Amino acid sequence: MIDDRTVAHVARLSRLELSEDERERFRAQLGSILEHVQSLLALDLSGEPPTAHATGATNVLRDDTARPSLSLDEALANAPAVEDGFIVVPPVIEGE
Repeated sequence: MIDDRTVAHVARLSRLELSEDERERFRAQLGSILEHVQSLLALDLSGEPPTAHATGATNVLRDDTARPSLSLDEALANAPAVEDGFIVVPPVIEGE
């Protein structure tokens, strides 16, 4: 079971201000989560192979192969402003 001090510590780490009711509610919820994790840890999984994903998803990315691309002029053709081969954008960081 989780105590109020632990809930207060987690709240402080999370930079949360909790009311007394919230502290009590989260104490119960965190306690339930920890109990569930304990029940999972009690399972005998010694016969199960290690896995990184529960659904067997595979990498769906294409192979990284070089292929022809746009020329610099084609890439800059729709830019609103160009200077020395670069797209000109408004400054986002104000100077001092």
